[in-house]
Amino acid sequence: MAALPEMVTIGKIDRPFGVRGAVKVRSLSDRPGRFERLQAVRVAAQDGHTVDRIVRHVRRAGASYIVEFEDVNTPEEARKMRGALLQVAQDVPKQEGDPWYECDLIGMTVVDEGGHQLGCLEAILETQAHPVFVVRQAGREALIPAVKEFIRSVDVAQGRMTVRTIEGLVEA
Repeated sequence: MAALPEMVTIGKIDRPFGVRGAVKVRSLSDRPGRFERLQAVRVAAQDGHTVDRIVRHVRRAGASYIVEFEDVNTPEEARKMRGALLQVAQDVPKQEGDPWYECDLIGMTVVDEGGHQLGCLEAILETQAHPVFVVRQAGREALIPAVKEFIRSVDVAQGRMTVRTIEGLVEA
């Protein structure tokens, strides 16, 4: 039995676009031209449900992309995909010690050193000092500095990040 390809996240669906079922997608990819060549993607909903979809058409819209899928023809169908992640098969296997890319981290489950779930890494803010991870769960938000002192481990294969917390960093 062949191993399933490792998937990487390349975008996040922000909202429906137009009346024909298209969606506006924010790119999380660092590869130029990746969206222009899309033929198929896996759509990973926030509840963990995934659906493989054929891409009908892609066009750039400022910093985002407008993506149309086969079998998604109404704004109501497109609205159900809001917040979902677009994933494709990783074409180059990562090696131990390789850097992490935003597409590797977005969507990860974040836990503290005690194993308590803090939420899902939803965004990465760029600040003058260092990047900051935005972790959300049940309406709460934690901003975790992306520095060695706080990031204890990252397991891309398991989609899990362990962080050190200090008083005031995470709401109780």
